[in-house]
Amino acid sequence: MKQIFITGGTGYMGSRLILLLMQKGHTVTALIRSGSEKKMPEGCAYVIANPFDATSFSKHIPGQAVFIQLLGVAHPGPKKKEQFKTIDLASVKASAVAAKEAGAAHFIYVSVAQTPASIMHDYQHCRALGENAIRDTQIPATFIRPWYVIGPGHYWPLIFQPVFKILEWVPATAQKAKALRLVGLKQMLHTLLYAAELEPFAGINIIEIDTIRRM
Repeated sequence: MKQIFITGGTGYMGSRLILLLMQKGHTVTALIRSGSEKKMPEGCAYVIANPFDATSFSKHIPGQAVFIQLLGVAHPGPKKKEQFKTIDLASVKASAVAAKEAGAAHFIYVSVAQTPASIMHDYQHCRALGENAIRDTQIPATFIRPWYVIGPGHYWPLIFQPVFKILEWVPATAQKAKALRLVGLKQMLHTLLYAAELEPFAGINIIEIDTIRRM
């Protein structure tokens, strides 16, 4: 069983992932903001700290823990460029430093598909910089790269699914269309669980959309 430290544990994926991890017998500690205590499920430890200041929470990360970074801007969109820098990127940089100081054994980061999609270039760029910050720590890491995760409250992209299916059959657009395929929330949760339960390894493990969709 693993010791898990998670940021973004009260969010869309995090709240569900914590329950799944605990059901599997893992010990979970969540980094939360003051006032979010009641959102924590019974049996989940939590730390109230500043996610942008590594010194405020590094000492609470168990040694050899699996660190899962989920904190980020809700409902990413092309108009949120500054928030991607001040929230997504700033928090993962702090988490990378804290995980290194604590001696974390594995860092799991939900990144984004790195495909030609100019409308979300700023988001992709910040996530790529986040990956680099984690690489710099030399902690074994898993980068999970979905494009859009559908689930409760996030089903609207399904209206474009028929269009994408057609584009996948057109040679000029097939590669890009396949690279931007949707993944389901359940697939993401099982991908995160799979990553959390990996045996110790060295280097970087990257999980792309095709693999997420098979989970």
